[in-house]
Amino acid sequence: MIIGLVTAVAASACYGTGSVLQAVGSRRSAREEAAAAAGTTAADDAPAMVTEHGGPSLTSTAKAVVTWEFILGTALDLIGFLLGALAARLLPLFLSQTVISANLVITAVLSIRLLGMRLKRPEWASIAVVCAALVMLAVAAGPEGTGTTPIATHWWLLLISVAVIAGGSLVVRRLGTSGAIVAGLLSGLGFGALGIGVRILNGVDPLDLGQLLSDPALYAILVGGLGGMYLHTVALQIGSVNGATAALVVGETVVPGVIGVLWLGDATRHGLGWMGIAGFVLAVAGAVAVAHFGQGEEALPAGAREPELTTR
Repeated sequence: MIIGLVTAVAASACYGTGSVLQAVGSRRSAREEAAAAAGTTAADDAPAMVTEHGGPSLTSTAKAVVTWEFILGTALDLIGFLLGALAARLLPLFLSQTVISANLVITAVLSIRLLGMRLKRPEWASIAVVCAALVMLAVAAGPEGTGTTPIATHWWLLLISVAVIAGGSLVVRRLGTSGAIVAGLLSGLGFGALGIGVRILNGVDPLDLGQLLSDPALYAILVGGLGGMYLHTVALQIGSVNGATAALVVGETVVPGVIGVLWLGDATRHGLGWMGIAGFVLAVAGAVAVAHFGQGEEALPAGAREPELTTR
């Protein structure tokens, strides 16, 4: 249990730092493309290059992923993925996914320094609620289930993952600049599918490469992970980093947590079921509140210089 919690916290730190670095790279790329199209110099308050529906162009999104900030953030995400995968095997999903989703707190704090954000009092209060809920979940968590499921479930996970990512991408493009929260939520569902896939994946213990490569859950992990990363990048380009990340928390936490309890045998300690439920509800409610209050966040004002990254 302790090893699983430490692993989940480390994954959370990697994801939180990675999200902010990706946001820095995404926004700089969007400003530069918009400035190039207008024949001007990129300014901190320049709008993102958008499609006719108001969302970021595919070119802008593609350029974002080659900025050094985004590459470093992605490297941290990959480390976070490996740590999160281990945590998902060691802890109940409702605990591992919620602890990992605490990267919301790290994202919020780092966004003050690196993105020039100013958090309002309700946002700080919401973040405090999330932290308190995580403590409740850690205390209430019991043994994780086996994760053994019929192969048909693995196929359903793959099909649903493809539908969520492919259909979600089209919806977000249609919504344009108003689709940041939706993109964050859908990216969370993708990462949630990744967590479920890791938990039910065959051929891991003991290692059986043939069984591993033939398991549809492996490809659900790839679709959910890569698709979730793409949608999260779009969300960071068009909306509040804290709001988008909070929406991601909801998608990444609720569905895997419920599935873990109902179908994978996850449970709370005897007599502490009420605490587990309360902690889960408070964690989701706090994340929703951060998403709500974070929608009004603005980028740096005109003429302001974006804070530089330091190594101090």
